[in-house]
Amino acid sequence: MTRKVLAPAIIVLLVGSGAAQAAQTCYKDDAGRISDRRRPGSIEVPCPPPPANPSNAVPGATTTPQLSPEFVGVGPAEEPIPPTPSAVPPPNLIDTQVAVPDRWRIVDNLDLGYPRNYFNPYGRNVLKGDKPLHDDWFFALNAFADSVYELRDVATSVGSSSSRRAGQNDVFGHPRQNFFSETVATEFVYYKGDTVFKPPEYEFRFTPVFNFNYLSAGELQEVNIDPERGTSRSDHHVGIQAAFVDKHLRNVSDRFDFDSLRVGIQPFSSDFRGFVFQDDQPGVRLFGTRDNNILQYNIAYFRRLTKDTNSGLNDVAHAPRHDDVIAANLYWQDMPSPGFTSQWTVLYDHDREKSSRYYNTNGELERPAPLGMERGRDYDVVYVGYNGDGHFGRWNLTSSIYFAGGRESSGTFTARSDQVRAWFGALELSRDFDWIRPKLSVLYGSGDRNPYDRKATGFDAIAENPQFAGADSSYWIRQGVPLIGGGGVTLSQRDAVLNDLRAGNNAQSNFTNPGILLFGLGVDVDLLPTLRFSFNANDLSMPQPQVIEVARAQAGVPHHIGEDLSAAIIYRPLMSQNIVLRASYARLVTGGGFDALFPHGDPNYFLLNLLLAY
Repeated sequence: MTRKVLAPAIIVLLVGSGAAQAAQTCYKDDAGRISDRRRPGSIEVPCPPPPANPSNAVPGATTTPQLSPEFVGVGPAEEPIPPTPSAVPPPNLIDTQVAVPDRWRIVDNLDLGYPRNYFNPYGRNVLKGDKPLHDDWFFALNAFADSVYELRDVATSVGSSSSRRAGQNDVFGHPRQNFFSETVATEFVYYKGDTVFKPPEYEFRFTPVFNFNYLSAGELQEVNIDPERGTSRSDHHVGIQAAFVDKHLRNVSDRFDFDSLRVGIQPFSSDFRGFVFQDDQPGVRLFGTRDNNILQYNIAYFRRLTKDTNSGLNDVAHAPRHDDVIAANLYWQDMPSPGFTSQWTVLYDHDREKSSRYYNTNGELERPAPLGMERGRDYDVVYVGYNGDGHFGRWNLTSSIYFAGGRESSGTFTARSDQVRAWFGALELSRDFDWIRPKLSVLYGSGDRNPYDRKATGFDAIAENPQFAGADSSYWIRQGVPLIGGGGVTLSQRDAVLNDLRAGNNAQSNFTNPGILLFGLGVDVDLLPTLRFSFNANDLSMPQPQVIEVARAQAGVPHHIGEDLSAAIIYRPLMSQNIVLRASYARLVTGGGFDALFPHGDPNYFLLNLLLAY
């Protein structure tokens, strides 16, 4: 009878004890800490169970949960004891814990609303280097299509051995030309390493470029020296604009300042705007950063390749030129004030093409230049320059100054050696007023006053590509102007601003030239995030036209070339560089210097350009 009474009593006590424990209520704050006291913002939760076998537990006693003394405000100031975690996580955590092969593919499990295809520029895919191809090796595929159409007026001579029109005996012919060019570039990049905070460990880059171009001119011997080729020409070329290996040598700080070595055909620019040397040439370059990327340096050596005549691309099938360039520069960010970068650069051009004779694919002589004595030269010229780019508050400033010094084995008009002493300077000042940016531009390249002395004081670059004063929207910068009657050279080259009297893409530098002086006003107007208007007006002069007078055997050539007026519209429908449509028109309102050399008339050109990028 006693056992029958005690057994139910024990069961009731045990059940009551368990119910009391289960009914006990605790509170969890925003930091996840549990207490038996209610605090502002806390929520009710079941108290955690007691330890299974506490070492100091008394049989039959009730155990309370371990609470943080700092939270409840009691106990000594010691390390808080975390609450005992539940043995089984909540069901919602079990469902979301899915293993991924690496951290780059975590985003694949999130629905970001972007279509997952290879043609969306914002979608993630392996062809853009968004995630590794294998291990920590990435692959990136880039493709570009650049379509250009030009309707232009260019000073044109009547064919020297044949004329298109019977009875035509004038020096100057019909100037109108039609030009079309289609350039397709593909870029393959294979690299190793996470490049978010540091450069890749290895990088292999290969960029073949395919070009087709067509030219229709108004006179014979404009498209080719052979008059039987007619007045139109179709040409194509495949060039290799990049083919290099990049090796990360070392990190020199915990902020990933580094040293790297790059070998092969690679792009290089001596300054911010491409005034002296901007090209893709084979070479060796050591580069890196210091002081948390505030200082950046380059030390490079290049052996220049021959350029294809009509496309301007590298011609790797032709032997390289005997022209070596050694360059070193240093970039210093936030110098002299935050937002402005200063750069010091030194270039050495070592040319040994005195005995070289080169005819381009159109049959025209480029080296030595058909000007003056028409003889090759060897020269050693050093360029020392300072360049700055950035802003001071709302004022934007780009500045450049160079001195070129050295010696050439003979002059353009004399057989004696010349000392090279030439100067160059450029400045662009602008200010942002919301969606309008007005600009002031000044550029000066020294000229040679006396072609017969032993000093060559006309400034010339190694390979210029100026992004300045309207760039290729400008008539004078975009179009080459032949010096008809003064030799087979151009007064200024295509895509160049200097009046250097060169014969083409593969001609030597010429330091006996009339120089250039440019004053420009311009404005960029961003009407929409996708639409920009650009206007530029440049006044052009020759500081020293005496060289032109000697070449043309014509006295009294004025300094003033004229006013170059241009307007451009740029439309980016995707608000990115994937699709860019550009149209521009330029007219040269000629001055006395141009009219003295060419028939009176204001040459103009219209350009239509479509750029597609993947």
